[in-house]
Amino acid sequence: MKHSKYLIVGGGMTADSAIRSIRKIDNSGTITMFSDEHDPPYDRPPLSKSLWKETPFDSIWHSLNGLNIDLHLGRKVVALDAGEKIVTDDAGNDHTYEKLLLATGGSVRRLQDADDCVIYFRTAADYRRLRSLSEHGSDFVVIGGGFIGSEVAAALAMNGKRVAMIFPSNALGSRIYPRPLAEFLNSYYREKGVTLVANETVRSVRKAGDKMVVTTGKGLEIHADGVVAGLGIQPNTELAERAGLKVSNGIVVDELLRTSDHDIYAAGDVANFYSAALDHRMRVEHEDNANVMGEMAGRNMTGQTDIYSHQPFFYSDLFELGYEAVGELDASLDIVEDWQEPFRKGVVYYLRDGRVRGVLLWNTWGQVEAAALLIAEKAQHSRSSLSGRISD
Repeated sequence: MKHSKYLIVGGGMTADSAIRSIRKIDNSGTITMFSDEHDPPYDRPPLSKSLWKETPFDSIWHSLNGLNIDLHLGRKVVALDAGEKIVTDDAGNDHTYEKLLLATGGSVRRLQDADDCVIYFRTAADYRRLRSLSEHGSDFVVIGGGFIGSEVAAALAMNGKRVAMIFPSNALGSRIYPRPLAEFLNSYYREKGVTLVANETVRSVRKAGDKMVVTTGKGLEIHADGVVAGLGIQPNTELAERAGLKVSNGIVVDELLRTSDHDIYAAGDVANFYSAALDHRMRVEHEDNANVMGEMAGRNMTGQTDIYSHQPFFYSDLFELGYEAVGELDASLDIVEDWQEPFRKGVVYYLRDGRVRGVLLWNTWGQVEAAALLIAEKAQHSRSSLSGRISD
């Protein structure tokens, strides 16, 4: 039975950030990391963004050289005994620890009636599969109109592919964008050559010769060389649940990122934390949160007592358009749009009871900190008080 001072379950950006943070404070403490992926840690956002714009694939990797860790790739932790501080991997090996980090991320949501040829886009392996298909295929179907679906569709279209998008709402990103912006995106994507199949679901996906056939809920059949699904994720909480840790929309952590067992921490996509600025609990599935939360979890595992009060931001690229955002982006909130150039450059504010809860910086750069401060103020605002409040 091997013992580690620090044991990390997960091999993504959060885990990598935690390891580097630990090593800044503790050079000699043993670190063991388990990842069920076969690849070492890497940057995930480029998979649907910059790698389709000539950025080299090798640029995504995080070098672990010199960090002196015991790395287990392609290995999954299947059991956790919190009382005895033992984890068991899928080869039946037991490992003990002093401090444990659960950076287990999430698992993709899958279609009910689809074969294994569907690419549920999330990992470097998924990128390799789609890139390989795109080298000889010309027609692709993207299922889902959210972050991943919109980015992958844009990436394929920019590389000369014919793309059809299927999504259940009437407009791209309709749950987060104000209606006029969502409707503009529909027109914008169509101008870029993307076929939008809105207000539709997917009944089945099957292989037919060298093609894939997607059948929609209304019976439409679309033939393609590849099918990509971006349907969101479910947090990987099974290990924590079976160990008796508190779970509610993720693994519940305190301000120090400790779970209900104070020798076990959780961070990244899987962690449910309290946001002081928004005054409620939340999970965030984006790069900034993964990196900052991982770093702080690592520090606190070494004995520091840093409070996680960070307001994570996120970003997206949609052809020539792009944005950064902070807080809650929910189309059902009260929305104030402040455009310098309609749908091309501006700021969108999301309010509840007069308080700014989220800020969308549409082609407006370098203002994430200003947006985060505005949310943290918790002041009352109106359309007039927000006009021109943030600009680059």
